[in-house]
Amino acid sequence: MKKTNRLKKNEEFQKVFQQGTSVANRQFVVYFLGKEEQTNIRIGLSVSKKLGNAVKRNKIKRLLREGLREFLPEMNSNLDLIIIARKPAAEMELEEIRKSLRHVLHKGRLLQKYNRRR
Repeated sequence: MKKTNRLKKNEEFQKVFQQGTSVANRQFVVYFLGKEEQTNIRIGLSVSKKLGNAVKRNKIKRLLREGLREFLPEMNSNLDLIIIARKPAAEMELEEIRKSLRHVLHKGRLLQKYNRRR
């Protein structure tokens, strides 16, 4: 994921939290906000200190970025997206993360394949 596709500023996170919609499963909470003027998707990741030390949190974020790479071409490009990892995500492997992300993104109707079937 390119750095231009990341949410970094607190104001950007707060806007998505306050104005966006959320969906969740046991492992992840996803907040999303559509922006018409935006041409590329921006993603923010949040991993709490409750999930472990800095090394473990950074590993979770790396696995999340890798898991998301598969879904980026299927997603609308005018979104701001925040993914919050919950406690069970700390013990998951890459394939489990991909499966869980697919589930929560389908649940939120964020994948274009899902939208075509409707």
